[in-house]
Amino acid sequence: FQFILCEGCRQESPNLKLLTCLHTLCLDCLSENKPVGQCPVCCTAIPQANGIPDMDNLLFTNLQARLKVYKQIVDGVDLFCNNCRKAGEFWCSECFEFLCTKCFEAHERYLRWESHGARRVRDIRAGAAKDFLEGIRRAGNLTCSNPAHKSQPVSIYCQRCEKALCCSCALLDNQHAPFRDIRSETQRRQEELSSMERELRQRRSSFEATSASLQGEAARLEEAQREMRELIRQRVEQLVRLIRREEEELVGLVEARQEQGRRELARELRHVEGVLRRMEAGERLVEKMSLYATEQEVMDMQPFIKASLQELQRLQLPVARDQAEPGPFAECRARLQAL
Repeated sequence: FQFILCEGCRQESPNLKLLTCLHTLCLDCLSENKPVGQCPVCCTAIPQANGIPDMDNLLFTNLQARLKVYKQIVDGVDLFCNNCRKAGEFWCSECFEFLCTKCFEAHERYLRWESHGARRVRDIRAGAAKDFLEGIRRAGNLTCSNPAHKSQPVSIYCQRCEKALCCSCALLDNQHAPFRDIRSETQRRQEELSSMERELRQRRSSFEATSASLQGEAARLEEAQREMRELIRQRVEQLVRLIRREEEELVGLVEARQEQGRRELARELRHVEGVLRRMEAGERLVEKMSLYATEQEVMDMQPFIKASLQELQRLQLPVARDQAEPGPFAECRARLQAL
């Protein structure tokens, strides 16, 4: 009987409301849900502006009360006669009261013409809760829709106003017609609900198939996302490896170009420094010749020195490097730009 609990907090409540989506919630859950204005179970909008449905779930509320009595009987707690407070040996489903043996005899004497069915407590305790509820269901009587005739038995149903009537209302109020037997109307309504439930069950299979299809689509989408994430990860790793390999090649090329340029510059520098030292030696030798050389020394050495100086004069300066021209790293720059 867990179905009689509030579908929001899963607790018993004397104030259960039936929503248009046919979910049952207590007033506390509906009050907490007011700002949303939707059923917290299926998100269907609640038509009432205050967020509180008008329809009470009488079935669940009454079942809670009946099961509370059954539990009281089974546990054997507080079983006192509602009239004289003696030990309760009987229970009347119509009066909803416990009776001692003496009160039960009076009850049977004065209400023998009524449909009151009092049962022994020990018989109820020996039976199942389902049997107990079934007995109450058979004993339950309808009441007249006229508040003044609540105590009158009801057996007539007015099809015009769609209400249960006692015989007095049916005979004295000429506005009620046509009539139908109340038991037939109850049976008709129950059969109508059963028929709708069968049709709903057939339609439910289509919605279940659609739900399964949507769940499958969601699963496929999730799988596609997972595969794409994995593909992106693999492709990025591949690109990173390629870039790292290109990095190693470019760094190696830069180092090679740097080493080649360094050797060329060192060679040119050594050549220029050698020329400078030759020029310095020539300048010193000519200066010393002019200061200290005899005529014989000039005649003997001048041709050799002159030839050496002429050779120095023929030497050309190294070509200056143009900064606008591609340097040794031009290839690296091009490959890096392409990358």
